[in-house]
Amino acid sequence: MTSAIVVAAGKGKRFAGRLPKIISRLGAKPVIYYSLLTLNRHPGINEIIVVASRNNIKEISAIIRRYKINKVKKVVLGGKERKDSVFQGLKPLSPDTGYVLIHDGARPFISAGMVSSVLGAAKRFGAAIVGAPVKYTVKEVFDNTVVKTLNRESLWEIQTPQVFKKKLILEACKKAKRLKVTDDAMLVEKLGGRVKVVFGSYSNIKITTAEDLILAEAILKKGLCQE
Repeated sequence: MTSAIVVAAGKGKRFAGRLPKIISRLGAKPVIYYSLLTLNRHPGINEIIVVASRNNIKEISAIIRRYKINKVKKVVLGGKERKDSVFQGLKPLSPDTGYVLIHDGARPFISAGMVSSVLGAAKRFGAAIVGAPVKYTVKEVFDNTVVKTLNRESLWEIQTPQVFKKKLILEACKKAKRLKVTDDAMLVEKLGGRVKVVFGSYSNIKITTAEDLILAEAILKKGLCQE
């Protein structure tokens, strides 16, 4: 079976809204509602664990009840860093779980097709993530001076969901206590594991700042999240 972990324990320091970004309104619903609904409806997802913070756990639990997200097995508190929060989410998974999908609750615009695509790749390769090729010129900069221009043809902006064999991501988390990582796939990479990348969507944005929420509203209104 496949279990999903939705991570919603970030502090959101760059988001200047009145409410935490995860529970801020996007259209008529909270941000986290959209990805939870997609995962709840997907036939390949058997259970969902939500990782929350002390600041939002009550509100997230209420959202799950209000919108009848019935695949949610448990809402747990996260840890100090993202990798610690993911590890907390791994603990209550069913013993029958073979694969784990990890998704950032601040990315509302995943689709059923995207979930199916990354699940299929993970079952073939053991680890798979979604992303999109970089559109713009990217330069390496040190002390406000260009060091070099990177070849964007080989650069992808990585997104979530990311899917791994349960045994693989558990081992990676246990060995990552002192590692500085920026996503879950990096944990597996540090073990020497191969990670397959599949195309996600340019609309699969992460809401980090208040400006991102404005962009998300436009995506929602235009229906671009259905790509």
